[in-house]
This record gives sequence, structure tokens and C-alpha cells, in this order.
Amino acid sequence: MIDLYSFPTPNGLKASIMLEEVELPYKVHVIHIGKGDQHKPDFVAINPNGKIPAIVDSEGPDGQPITVFESGAILIYLAEKTGKLLSSDARKRYETLQWLMFQMGGLGPMLGQLNHFVKYAPEKVPYAIERYSNEGNRLMDVLNRQLANRDYLVGDYSIADVASYAWVKARQAMGSFDDFPHVSAWLDRVGARPAVQRGVQIPRLP
Repeated sequence: MIDLYSFPTPNGLKASIMLEEVELPYKVHVIHIGKGDQHKPDFVAINPNGKIPAIVDSEGPDGQPITVFESGAILIYLAEKTGKLLSSDARKRYETLQWLMFQMGGLGPMLGQLNHFVKYAPEKVPYAIERYSNEGNRLMDVLNRQLANRDYLVGDYSIADVASYAWVKARQAMGSFDDFPHVSAWLDRVGARPAVQRGVQIPRLP
């Protein structure tokens, strides 16, 4: 059994979507980041960085419990555990990992900062909004070009798509997608998957 510690943010949704995709049994623990649950000692013992998501797998690689935090690491772990959504072919595997790191190192952080300065900053900071809008749009254009002649980021549906989906969906809510038609079609394609539709509903808040 896998214990999932999460909250419905783009990073949190990566883990729940992935668990639904690979069809592993799991139990959900809501870590309410608005109430500071991520800073409580019990959770910090699971993730020293105090961020969601995190998982505890009672049946790790050696048969003993293992804790995994950082959403990208969780995706790789679950893919390797189940043999799903990460190719065993070396060339395809590294292509997939490149796009996973593209999301982890660029798409997520930049769109996260844009969302913060647009929605949550106590005062409007035009320079920050312009900076993150421009970089966010540049990254979206990279995705759009990658998806121009394929259904998914590396051809076959993979953890790269799982990683990017919730972040791109959040970006869609912040403005026009007219310049990114291939990304828009990809969003619809991924969003139509039953496992994705289930995963985005988890965790349900009380």
C-alpha cells in the first residue's frame, strides 16, 4: 500500500494522476498547505523540505518501506515500480527524462512564480509579472513546437506528460492559449484520459 501525502496543487496532482495511471492501491492524507500542515513535525519527518507531495510505499524495492519526496522523483519511482509510462529503451527513456526535467526546472517554477505575482502578491510588481509572463510564454512556445507533430511530448504518453499537465492547465486559466494550439489540443487529449480525470479530483478537501 502506498500512502500519498498531498494537496490539490499542480505538483500534488502529478502524484495522484500517476497513481491512478499505474493503478496502484493508495491511501490519501491531506496536507493542507493553507493551514501549515506541511510544517508539522510528522510531515517534516517524511519530507525534510516540508513540501507536498510525498509518498511512503510499504513495499519498497527491497521489500521494506521507502519514502519518496519531490514530485519528479515520485513519478520516476512509480514508473520504475510498475514498468509503466517510462520506456525501457535507453534513447526514449532519456528523452522522457529530459522533458520531465524541463517541467521540473523551468515550466513549474516559472509558471508558479507567475501565478504568485498575478494572484497572491500583496502588491502588484509589474517587473515580476512581465518577467515571468515572458518566460512562461517562451516555455509554452517550446512545448507548442514539440507537440506540433506528435500527440504526446515524446510520442507515447509518459511521465513527461503527467508532469506537465496540471501546470499547463493552471497556465490556461491565466490567459489566452491562441498562440499555443498544439498545447491546447494536447491538454484536451491528456485531460480526456479517465485516470487523469480521477487524479485531478484527489485529494478531495474536507
